[in-house]
Amino acid sequence: MDKEKILQKLNDACTNTLMQTLGIRYTDVGEDYLTAEMEVNERVHQPAGILHGGASIALAESVGSAASTLLVPSGEYSIVGLNLNARHIKSLRSGKAIARATLLHKGRSTHYWEIRIHSDRGDLISICHLTNMILPK
Repeated sequence: MDKEKILQKLNDACTNTLMQTLGIRYTDVGEDYLTAEMEVNERVHQPAGILHGGASIALAESVGSAASTLLVPSGEYSIVGLNLNARHIKSLRSGKAIARATLLHKGRSTHYWEIRIHSDRGDLISICHLTNMILPK
């Protein structure tokens, strides 16, 4: 597995998408995980000046869905989110939100991911769980 090529392919696919709008970048990949980060600033704030929960959820779904694409043959399947839940633990005003999706279950038709979002200072911001459906094209 060539990490740099995988990350480049994932990041290139973000052009003209919500991931580009939010500034989400994939940064690390392994056999059962994928990591992405997003700069936290006024672009992703809610009116109170902290990271919007919806931006956190978009980050979580983006990293979990992209991780599922890495587990299936390229071009043969579509990945769709079935369920995403989030527990917001702490707020974040600035810096980076770093999300790591870790595979909990890899089935033939579903993948189940835990996504932990931390600040670049190490504070736990959110814990999310995502179930993806794997559909043949």
